[in-house]
Formats: sequence, structure tokens, C-alpha cells
Amino acid sequence: MSDVVEKTLTALPSLLSLDSQPGSAKLSSASKLGHLIRGITDLSSKHEEEKLIQGELASIKDQISSPSTSMRQMKELMVRAIYCEMLGYEASFTYIHAIKLAQQGGALEKRVGYLAVSLFLNESHELLLLLVNTVLKDLQSTNLIEVCMALTVVGQIFPKDMIPAILPLVEEKLNHPKEIIRRKAVLALYKFYLIAPNQVQHIHNKFRKALCDKDPGVMTASLHIYLNMIQENPEGYKDLTVSFVTILKQVVGGKLPMDFNYHNVPAPWLQIQLLRILSLLGKNDSSSSEIMYEVLDESLRRAEMNHNITYAILFECVKCIYTVHPKSDLLEKAAKCIGNFVLSPKINLKYLGLKALTYVVQQDPKLALQHQMTIIECLDHPDLIIKRETLELLFRITNSQNVTVIVEKMLEFLRASKDDHTTTDLVGKVTELAEKYAPDNEWFIETMNTVFSLGGDMMQPDLPNSFLKLLSEGFDSAEEDRKLRLFAVDSYVSLLQQEPDKLPQRFLQVISWVLGEYSHLKEELEPTTVPMLLAKVLAMKNATSETKTWALTAMTKLCDGGAGAAVAQQVSEAYSSCLDTVLRQRGHELQLLSQDPELRARVLPRGAGPEALEVDSSLSFLDEYVSEALAAGAAPYKPPHQRQEELARTKALSLEPYGLSLPISMSSCSIADRHSPTLLSISSGLSGNSADLSNKGGSTTLKLDGVKRVWGKEGYLVQREAVEEGAQVEVPSPLLSLGQQEEEDQDGSGPSASQTATPTPTATPEPEQEKQQLASSLFVGLSSHSDVSLMGKSEQNLHRFRRKAKGSASLSAGRETTSDPAVSAPSAVDDLLCDSPVETPSCTQGGLAVANGRCSDSELTNGDAAGGELRPPGEDGLDGEDGPAPAGDLDLASRLPDDLAGLPHSDVTPLGSDGSLDLSACHVQGEDSLSLLVFVHNSSSSDLQQVLLELHSDELEVLCACENTLTEVQSGRTAMCRYLLSVKKPAAHVEVVAVVSYPTPDPRSLRLSYRLPLSSFIRPLSVSTEDYGKMWLSFSHDTKQNLRLVGGGREALSATLSVLERKLRLRVVEIIGTEGVLACRLLPDLPCLMHCRVHAGTLAVWLRSPVPDLPDCLLYHCQRAFTED
Repeated sequence: MSDVVEKTLTALPSLLSLDSQPGSAKLSSASKLGHLIRGITDLSSKHEEEKLIQGELASIKDQISSPSTSMRQMKELMVRAIYCEMLGYEASFTYIHAIKLAQQGGALEKRVGYLAVSLFLNESHELLLLLVNTVLKDLQSTNLIEVCMALTVVGQIFPKDMIPAILPLVEEKLNHPKEIIRRKAVLALYKFYLIAPNQVQHIHNKFRKALCDKDPGVMTASLHIYLNMIQENPEGYKDLTVSFVTILKQVVGGKLPMDFNYHNVPAPWLQIQLLRILSLLGKNDSSSSEIMYEVLDESLRRAEMNHNITYAILFECVKCIYTVHPKSDLLEKAAKCIGNFVLSPKINLKYLGLKALTYVVQQDPKLALQHQMTIIECLDHPDLIIKRETLELLFRITNSQNVTVIVEKMLEFLRASKDDHTTTDLVGKVTELAEKYAPDNEWFIETMNTVFSLGGDMMQPDLPNSFLKLLSEGFDSAEEDRKLRLFAVDSYVSLLQQEPDKLPQRFLQVISWVLGEYSHLKEELEPTTVPMLLAKVLAMKNATSETKTWALTAMTKLCDGGAGAAVAQQVSEAYSSCLDTVLRQRGHELQLLSQDPELRARVLPRGAGPEALEVDSSLSFLDEYVSEALAAGAAPYKPPHQRQEELARTKALSLEPYGLSLPISMSSCSIADRHSPTLLSISSGLSGNSADLSNKGGSTTLKLDGVKRVWGKEGYLVQREAVEEGAQVEVPSPLLSLGQQEEEDQDGSGPSASQTATPTPTATPEPEQEKQQLASSLFVGLSSHSDVSLMGKSEQNLHRFRRKAKGSASLSAGRETTSDPAVSAPSAVDDLLCDSPVETPSCTQGGLAVANGRCSDSELTNGDAAGGELRPPGEDGLDGEDGPAPAGDLDLASRLPDDLAGLPHSDVTPLGSDGSLDLSACHVQGEDSLSLLVFVHNSSSSDLQQVLLELHSDELEVLCACENTLTEVQSGRTAMCRYLLSVKKPAAHVEVVAVVSYPTPDPRSLRLSYRLPLSSFIRPLSVSTEDYGKMWLSFSHDTKQNLRLVGGGREALSATLSVLERKLRLRVVEIIGTEGVLACRLLPDLPCLMHCRVHAGTLAVWLRSPVPDLPDCLLYHCQRAFTED
């Protein structure tokens, strides 16, 4: 039998030989790949590997270009090319053959071709366009394998511009009978959502269907999309809280198949994803949090196994418990879990505990007190990551009483740190703490001197600038200003008199500026002392040109004749012939101003405060010049990263279609001269692709200028020092399950926070008494009776260094605080409220398409067709005894302010109620504004005083009309508050969050939201055809899409544009033949231009705007307008 097996194995290579033609190699390609791998592993040097791979690539190139190579052989050659690319060697000649293999091969060959394409190409590669038709064909195939392969490639790499072509086919696959197809379709849509969210907003309901899919894999895939959408808008998915809680209960209860288990833990990654979603939904929402309490308790109870994946679940569960509306028993269990992590002898678990403690210490500062001795020992831990996380924790609990000790610990770690990132991070933290909690001037200056000395030139440039700005602007006390500047002068003079050549360049620049500005305040100094010290800095060999410039400028400020003039004259002569033009100019300035004290006093006056300069960041004074230059044929400005990308693409394959170009002068030609919207520009620099979509909003290229190179092909280049860990001392409290921990606590044998501590893992621990003293210094101010605030929370103590107020006075700090801890602190927006009570509004909810208390996206109605009417006076029951009258007695327009009467408005939408106050809202569209009217109705039996209503939004600018507080809302009456809204960040839908609070009878607060479409802010833009052409060339952000036409025949274009004009209020600038141009603006003044062309029965739309996200958002509403029409 063994002979038969041996003969069979011997004959296999010849049977599997891929080359049947005469003269071809008899060894199979599979054997060739194995031979290549074995040959590489036997090599002893990088040079030999390069030689071998280059020979292999040459062999692959010869065989792949042969016309007699079969698809099977091509498949095996592609596998070898993939291996060479994985080793870092370019095989670009195989890219086009990989696409051919995916297009022409059978199932196995197509699989290898798709795999090679996904590994070889990126999303911006031009060869991907050749794959679009293949993907379309495979998505329509009846072969499940081909459909799976196409969906896999779509979910990995696919051009953003080609998404509309395959989106309908991917949507169809959500209803496929096979679960693997549905799962891959959801993942493909998730990819679309990441790169083009506006193009998949119309299928959100299908995402909900995927969430309820009977297959757990499809449901799990949909959670990725929901996590991203809930992060952007948690209020829009509150109604799904019950669904997510139900799913988590089933997962924790082990209702999923065993295939989803990992180390006997049911679907751990699914649990982590659901916990993150629940923490977003339950934040500042008591009603949603109450639904989660039971499942969170169950998750904590079941995670009892000592395995890394259960630790991850516990960590996410703790974060979720401290994020949602608090519950005492859950907080206690989460605190015990954190204690188990912190007290664990394992480094990874200790780090996890410190990370969790850092996260929750702002909500529960007393939790840090329970583990203060363990935190003290972590400061001396040999693991640098543990030390760094401990310092992060101390940074969060810093206050005015412990700042000196914590900053000293940070500086101690900074002196021993050799990591650039750690140094930069700690320098910023120490600077923030020093400015915020400095006990006195001397400590502040000495601390900043240490920061500048240790941080060196690695610190962020804004830190020295902020320090100098703090010194120059001064504080509330003129005497404090003088003392601080005098101590700084004394300190810097002393430093320059010692060894200035050892100081970093940025520190020398700071010293030069301070001495030049404020050394005259020190009357005891000799006139020549500071100039001589600055001359010493100029004579340093390691001083850079920038440092010398600062020193020369400082010397120029001090040369007022007398003894200092001789030093200034000597220095100016030395730099009058310098090769550096900047230094030579500063030398001439020093020479001239030192000889003319009156001129120096006018140019550089002493004691002059910083001037308030108005900077025109948009360079609007150049608009006329730029317009004239563009009209004359000049190319628009391109940012550096865009120029580099276009330069890199000059030798690349151009896939743009040919067409007629624009005339050179836009001012002398009509839009009728254009024949193709894809060639609207006059050069390649003006094409629609001039602003690449991947670079909207700024370059995403990683900037590595000045970054130290520590990684190479051979690995880490810097020799790391070996750190010997001391003997680990066994602790009496290992990581226990919560049930075991509770039993030990009840028996009295459990570890106590005041008695149990992890012994210091070094060989020579410090005395226990010193640790106790250090703990009392670090954790002072964290007791329950302390009024000291933590980092990241609202500060109740005044900072020592408070800059002078530059603007208007801030809002009063004496407001009543809300009693509901789920509601965040009111935003400090300058909201002004109208205290003008009107009659009680009654909202007719019939016919309202409102979800989660939000305004519907339906078209705005005119004044005579509005829902949600207000009752007329005398018939509303406010003054009578018959109770409120039924709704709908009078039209809403009769209760609008006079300046809003007759304008289009939305229905009155009920926002919510707490039993005492009922809130409703509507918005009114003016010609140049959008007004939001909020109706506050007192449904209680008593009058309410001092009702505070504050509005804020991430996407909108909220401007107000009247007072900030409703002084009184009488029982059964309604007050109306008016706001003006404008867009600051375009989005398809925008949201306003309202927080209303009132002190009587008990302090209460209510948090509500109002959602409205971006189309409410669109207004027509009046512009001529000539100005349209100039604006088009100056805008850099664009998007393109093919839309369906409304109707048919010759009037299809006019009918289609009339829909946009009627529904979205776009202005039709001109229609010429099969082309049309439209213009609009987004309130207040964000323009957007649209070019339309009828082509092959569709409407080719091209939008441009100076605002990055506006074209995509407007395109979304155009699609909705056509769908609803």
C-alpha cells in the first residue's frame, strides 16, 4: 500500500503541471511558490533576498506577457506576484492582469483576481474604473460565489464616484434569501456610509430591517452602521433603545449559536459593540437609562471568567454604567470591578483599572481616594505605560491644593522620559496646570522655566506663544502684573549669567522677548547688563538664525542711548554684512534706532499693551483683483497638497473623457458655449477634479516633517534600554468575580480600601510613612465636603492667572442649577428670549409626521394651511372657568408676530412635557432669515418664576431676540420665545437642543430637541450669468451625480428645474438648450452653484461651493425633491 501512495505522490507534480505546451517547465506553479518561499527562508542577507525576488519578478513578467498563458497559469502567477508584493517589492506590471483575471476567469480565477485587486490597488487608483462593469455583472449573477466576491470587493475598495452606479444592486441584496449575501451587503453599505454618508441616507429604514434580521451575522454587521450614526445623532435613535437592550439580553443569556462563542463567552465583540451603543443612547437620558439597568447588571454578573475577553467586556460595562444616568447599586458594583482591576498583580489588568479610574474619576472623585496607596505605588512602577497612565489620572484630579505635588511628579517623569510623544504630551499638561492653579508668581515662573528647559524644541509652538501672551495681556491686578514680570526678568537674567548655551532655542527666544519688553522695570539693573547678555546669546555657536533675530529685536528695544549704545553699535556692525538677509535687516534697524532715541520711542514704545488688530483672514480686499485675474484666464489658487497630487498624476493614465473646453474669458462668453459639464474648466487646474474629494476640508496626508525616524525595514532603530522588573509581591486580593467579592465583603474578609495596597514592585520600597504623606498631598481636596473642582468639570474656584476680559461680560453665574443629573449644564450661548406671553397654543397631532418629538421633513405650509392653530382670545378658557377650548379654533398665522405674518411656516410640533411645562415649536421662513418659535405653556396650577430656556446646536448658529429668562409664566398661559437660526456646519438635517429649567416649587430641568431639514435654510441667489462663471471657477468643493428627469420631451429640463425652484427655492439663472445653471445660498451667506445637462435621458448634475459639505447635502435634498414630486 505504501508503494501505491508513494507512486501517486511522485506523479502528482506532473499531473498538476500547468504548462502543457512543449518546452514549458515541468514543475507546477504551486511547487514554484513553495520553492520560492523555501529559498527566501534559507537566505542570510537582505541583498540576496532582493536578488532572488527580482529574478522571480522577471520570470513572472515574461510568463504573464506570453499569449499562450492560460487562465489557470495566470492564477498561479498572480499568487506568486501577491507574495512578492507582500514582501514589499513592486509588481505593478501585474495590476492590469489582475483586473483581467477578475473579468475573464472562472470562479477560482475570478477569486484570485479579486483578491489581487484588493491587495494591489487603493480606492483612488485609476485602474479601479475598469472593474466597475465587472462588479455590476457579478452582482447580477445567479452564482452566489460571484455575488459574494463582488460584494467583498465593494466593501473593501471602490471609488466614491461610482457608488450611485451599484447602490441599487447592493440594496436589492438586503432581501436576498442567503444570509451571507445579506451580511456582505450590509458591510458594503457600511463602507458607503463611511466614505459618502449622504448617498445612503435614504435607506436608513432598510438598516432597521437588517437590525431585526433573523441571522445573527446580519444583525451584527448592522451594528457598525448604527454605532457611527448614533455617535453623530444619538437623539434620532432613542426609539431603538429597547431593541438594543433586547439583543444584549439574548446575547448575554446565551441565545446565540455556539459558533459565536469565544472561550465560552457568548459573542464578546457583539457585547462590546452593544455596550458602546447603549452608553451613547443613555447619556443624559434617565428614561432610556432605566431600560438598560437590568441588562447592565446581568452583564456585570455573568462576566466572571478570568480571561482577557471578559476583562474587555467588564471595562466597557463600567464605562457604560458611569456614562448613562447614574444608579447607586450599579455604581457600587462598577467601583468594585475597578478596584479588582487596580489591585491585580498583572500589569495589563492594572493598566485597565487605571484607564477605567481615569475615565470615571470626574463623576466619582472619591473612588480615587479608595485606591490612593495603589496609585502612589504605580508612580514608582517599572513599567512606563503604568506610570504614564497614573500621571494622566493625577492630571484629572488636580486642584489648587495638590497642584504643586502633582506637577513635581510630572516633571520628575519628564526628566527621565526619552519618548518624544510623552514629552510633548506632559509639557502641555504641566503648562495647563501651572496657568490654572499656580499658587504664586515664583512657582509659576520656575515651573515654566523647567518646562521650557525639559521640553526643548519638541514642545508645541503655541505653548511659548501662549506664555508670552499671558505676560503681555496682564491680569485683573496691575500690581500682580508688575510682580510677575519682575520675577520673570530676575529669573531670566540669572539663567543667562550661568550657562545659556545649554538652554533650548525656544527658551532662549522666550527669554529674549521678556528681557526686551520688561527689563526696564528692574531699576537696579545696569543699562549695559541686559544688552551684554543678549550679545552673549548672539555669540553662541549653537544659536539659530531665528533665535538671533529675537535677540536682535530685544536689543533694539533696549538701546536708548547712553552706555548701551556702544554695545548696540558693536553688534550692528557685526551683522550689517551678514549673509542672512533677515539678520542683516535687524542689524540695520538696531543701528538706526540706537542712534535716534526719539524714532525708537515712536516705533517701539515701552509699556505699550498689545494692539487689537482686526485680521481679514479671508483676504476680502483682494476679491476684485482675483475676479479680474480669473476673468483674464488666470488659474485659481490650489493648496500645496493638491499641487503635489496633480504633479504626481501627470504621468498617470488619464481617464477623463474628451470634450470641448471653455473659452478663456468667462466674462466675454456665455454659458451656451459649453457643451459638457465635465469640462467646465479652462485647464486641467480648473477641472472638476481640481479639488479631490478625499481632500475636502483639508489635507489628510500625514505630515512627517521634523519627526524622528525610529522604524525601518529591520524594525525598531533605537536601542531600547532593558528594564529589569523587580520581584512581584503577591497581593492578597486577586481579580475575583463580583459574586465572590460581595461574599468576602459580607464576611469581613474582603480587602479594605484603607488597608489593602499593592506592594511596590521595586526591590527597595520607600518607607510606608513617606507614602502616606505623599498620598495626603496628592489626594487633598477630593473629600465629599471639598468644593474643589476637577479637571474637565465646571470650575468653582477662580484661576490665579485670569486674563483681562476682552469682550462683553459673561452670563450671570447665579443661576439655579438643575436637579436632574442627566441633564448637562446649560450652554453659554448668548440666547435672548422673548418674555411675551401669548394665548395657549394647541397642536393638532393628526397628520403630523413626527418621530421622537421632532419636526417632520414635509414641505412647509403657507399661513392658511398650517396645522397647530392657536386659540382666539376669550375662547381658550384661560380667563373663563370652562377649561381650555378645543384646538383648531384659529389659524396659527393669526398668532405669529407681525413681521412674520404671512410667511411660510411649519406645523406647531409638540416637543415634550414634564407635567408642569409643555413645550412646542415651529419655524418660519423669512426672506433672509429662519425664525424658531418656542411656545412654553404652564399646565400646572401655580405660576412659574424665572424659567430659563437655552438653545444650542453643533450645526447652527443660534441668535436671539429678547431677554434670557422668562420672568413669569402664569398658570394656564403660554409664553413665546423667538430665535434666529443660521447654518455654520452644513448637514442633511440639523438639530437644536433646548434645555429649560425653573426653580419653583422644586428645581427642575427638561432637555428637548427640534430637528429640521437643511432645505429650510436654502434661499435663491440672485446672480448674473457672467458673475456665475466667475464664482464657479473660484469654488473648490464639488460633487457630481446623475438624477432622473421629471417628464419627457423637450420641456423635461424646464420641468425638472422648476421642481427644484419650487421645492428647494433655487434660482434658475439661465437655460440654454439642454443645459441650465442654478444658484442658491444657505443662510446666512453660504453660496452653492449647480450646473445641469440633459444626457442620455438623465440629468447630469454638478454642484460647486466654497463650503466642503454643502454640495453633498444639497444633492441629497435634490434627490428627495424628485422622489417626493
